[in-house]
Amino acid sequence: MSLLSPRAVPLLRVYCIGLGVILHQLRRRLRLRPRCPPAPVFPTQNGKVAIVTGGAKGIGYQTVKHLARLGMHVIIAGNSESEGQEAVRKIKEETLTGKVEFLYCDLASMKSIRQFVQQFRAKNCPLHVLVNNAGVMLVPERKTEDGFEEHFGLNYLGHFLLTNLLLDTLKQSGTHSHNARIITVSSATHYVGKLHLDDLQSRCSYSSHGAYAQSKLALVLFTYQLQHLLTANGSHVTANVVDPGVVNTELYKHVFWVVKMVKWMTAWLLFKTAEEGASTTIYAAVSPEVEGVGGCYLYNEERTKSAEVTYDEELQRRLWTESCKMVGISDESSRVP
Repeated sequence: MSLLSPRAVPLLRVYCIGLGVILHQLRRRLRLRPRCPPAPVFPTQNGKVAIVTGGAKGIGYQTVKHLARLGMHVIIAGNSESEGQEAVRKIKEETLTGKVEFLYCDLASMKSIRQFVQQFRAKNCPLHVLVNNAGVMLVPERKTEDGFEEHFGLNYLGHFLLTNLLLDTLKQSGTHSHNARIITVSSATHYVGKLHLDDLQSRCSYSSHGAYAQSKLALVLFTYQLQHLLTANGSHVTANVVDPGVVNTELYKHVFWVVKMVKWMTAWLLFKTAEEGASTTIYAAVSPEVEGVGGCYLYNEERTKSAEVTYDEELQRRLWTESCKMVGISDESSRVP
């Protein structure tokens, strides 16, 4: 296959950005190691409720565990009952709290997402934090239950619909002094992503690397447009997007065998642990430093600049409008001046 083929270009871009992040992580680890900075101490979250998608494994699991330790009632939204219940059992043992539960939610199914929201609403409880964490990476070409390309359908559209269906509850739960928070997990691959509004399903020339990067780019655009709408409506809800870095999780099962081998030999040094990867998500969810602050791209607990294209307000609006059509909800952005 030619290096200039449509499939090879996204692959090279994704691996180049990944290598850059890994080298940055290594430099940062070597720089911080002599000082061993203490872990941040966050205020307790007693009485607050959070939903974490993909909370049974990896970054999501560590996020749930830390939020539960702070006293939050956390609901794991996942597509495996056995993994979800096992995660609940382990977190209860480790944190000595009973404020963790599992509810089934398959983000590759619009029907399942709507059923999850119905189940959650039946609890008649508030919602202070929504963490859009779940995702797939570099999966072979396949479709969701609703016929969407899987990266775009699960990583992006599933969270787009879930967030919109939960917005009313988030708005009712947020207050002037304690905003409800929406945290969406993207990645550095968004910097090399290309958004094709006329081919969001990647039908013309499928590349798992290109489709993955596009889904992560869409999540950043979605977050910025969501914050614009929340601000325009005077809602006490903030939306931020986080970049966990390159983390040692199970997401790499679809990469080339050579990459798997390199990861197996070097992850202990070059990759973040799942706990380290969750740190920015936890920071965005509970830190007083970001109270009332939205529309930010956060990396290593700091605000940083996302790709230039993500600040294109026209592209944000167009993606939002098209997404509303795809998931079958009304376009609230058309009502905002």
